[in-house]
Amino acid sequence: MLLLGPPVLLFALITWQVVVDGPLVGLDERLSRALVRPDRASEVFADLGNVEVAVPALVSALGYAAWHGRAAGTDRWWLAPAAGSVAMGLVPVLVVPLKAWTDRPGTPAVPPALGYYPSGHTVTAVVAYGAAALLLLPLLRSAAVRRALVLLCAALVAAVSFGLVRRGYHWPLDVAAGWCLGAVLLICLSLLVGKDSRSQSAGAPGAETGPR
Repeated sequence: MLLLGPPVLLFALITWQVVVDGPLVGLDERLSRALVRPDRASEVFADLGNVEVAVPALVSALGYAAWHGRAAGTDRWWLAPAAGSVAMGLVPVLVVPLKAWTDRPGTPAVPPALGYYPSGHTVTAVVAYGAAALLLLPLLRSAAVRRALVLLCAALVAAVSFGLVRRGYHWPLDVAAGWCLGAVLLICLSLLVGKDSRSQSAGAPGAETGPR
């Protein structure tokens, strides 16, 4: 549970700065002006955070995890896929009110509008690709394959984040807040899945360690 502290505190700090137009906002705007260079590559990277791209990737992982768990006769095989679905469903529930409340304008690279904080594309990418990794990792036997999966998911999130800032779709702080919010959802998902795995292991035949 201590893992939830840093992303929650950092998200609160960033949100406070955005709402009161604090010093971090000025630094954020200067950093954005230095980084924005709209091109086709940055647009493609940003599109990896679209619901139409990220959610189908998660759905595929959810389906495989459910099929594998049921085929193996695992108790509560449906819990981890259901938890992953809920985590993804919570993204708009959390992001939309925050956008309306903070009412932050976009960068000069996008048409004038409000509601850019936090970055929904970033949260979508973090939760979709991160949850897919959390669900698939226990099913992979090879350590090399597990590392490759983690690196792939991290690369996808990094690509989305880079694309959003480079294209000017979001300020850097919008993206950083998206990391924090996505991390909170992933940590909650991992705690739930890990707790269920431990309870099933404890209840499995031969798991008792008492005196013979």
